[in-house]
Amino acid sequence: MLRIALGAIAGFFAWMILWVATEKTLSAILPEWYGAPQLAFQNAVENGGGQFTAETRLLLAHIVIVTIVSAMSGYLAALIADENLRGPMVLGFLLLAMGLMKAYMSWPYVPIWYHVVFTAVLIPMAILGGKLKPTV
Repeated sequence: MLRIALGAIAGFFAWMILWVATEKTLSAILPEWYGAPQLAFQNAVENGGGQFTAETRLLLAHIVIVTIVSAMSGYLAALIADENLRGPMVLGFLLLAMGLMKAYMSWPYVPIWYHVVFTAVLIPMAILGGKLKPTV
């Protein structure tokens, strides 16, 4: 049970680190395509918006990133938990809680389809990532 909890916690922190690192890297490499819209989105959420309109390309990039990062984190959770389902599933629920908080904070700034897809992929991708760990 302790390994499951440690796997889920490590997976959660890995998810956060991978998410932030990916955002910072894409913002540095593609400042006009990713960095500027991401900064405008962040400012809108932090300062109460104004005339912000989310760009579909940024939202789709987030969906791709959350899919990959969630699977990677699920794999790590399974690796630490030494089993393929419970650690990644607990991680998925932790990510869902974080995703719902993110949706609450950014609700007025992005379309509903983004909130639905972003939160819907968290649990399945964490579990899928856990399933990628070979069983012995």
